[in-house]
Amino acid sequence: MPDVYTPRRLHRDEFVTLRGLRHHLLRWGQPLPGQPPLVMLHGWMDVGASFQFVVDALATEREVIAMDWRGFGLSEASGADCYWFPDYLGDLDALLDLVSPGAPVDLLGHSMGGNVVMTYAGVRPDRIRRLVNLEGFGMPDVAPAAAPERLAKWLDELKDPPSLRPYDTQADVAERLRKTNPRLPADKAAWLAGHWARETPEGYRLNADPAHKLPNPVLYRKAEALACWQRISAPTLWVEGSDDQLTRFWGTRFPREEFEARLAVVPKLERSVLQDAGHMLHHDQPEALAERLHVFLA
Repeated sequence: MPDVYTPRRLHRDEFVTLRGLRHHLLRWGQPLPGQPPLVMLHGWMDVGASFQFVVDALATEREVIAMDWRGFGLSEASGADCYWFPDYLGDLDALLDLVSPGAPVDLLGHSMGGNVVMTYAGVRPDRIRRLVNLEGFGMPDVAPAAAPERLAKWLDELKDPPSLRPYDTQADVAERLRKTNPRLPADKAAWLAGHWARETPEGYRLNADPAHKLPNPVLYRKAEALACWQRISAPTLWVEGSDDQLTRFWGTRFPREEFEARLAVVPKLERSVLQDAGHMLHHDQPEALAERLHVFLA
């Protein structure tokens, strides 16, 4: 049996209605005079509790809020047969109206969440004081000619909805987490598994709507993303792990040179590379990430 992971800072669970759906928030600390909340947003097939290890390592007891995106964690599923990227922007906008209605926030996103916060920060630049993107690379640009094939694939998959297989035990869920990321310590994997999955009569099922696995029928257009990125006014911190995840995910479809050109349009950019870390750098090096955030968010 692995050692038991005990969080240093305990979170409070809160449920709020955003755009008609019940969303789960995790909240650490209390508001501090003159200091905005730090809002953290997780990636695809993850949960807000994933940030616990970084929150534990933060040097200050500042207010931190993490949200489970719709259809992930304990947040309500949309009820539709697929998910749309603009809905994440709408949910984030509603969240910030709730938690910081009259003042900008510090905003952090990982992976898919990083892509959401970059777009949002360009659309609502006045709502962000500091912006942090953890490995939210975006996706390869797709030519318009690919639209018919993409739409046909989407229509076919609507007729055969995806599913997520159950696991026999919570320990199996933890093992799956460590198989995906061998750097994740066993005690933290065991703790995270309790937030990543729930027990059902069929076994332990991931807290994720299987509809998230459907391919997006809307093509990713680099020009549209960059039109938002170049309007970001907040100082922005880009953080990635020393392992080259961009090449691992996309190969030659999305070369590093193209990403560097995209990042170059962000007006006030700082960069940081965490050594001995991969895509889940907030799991791999939470202390190093927390130290970097402490300096940037000061």
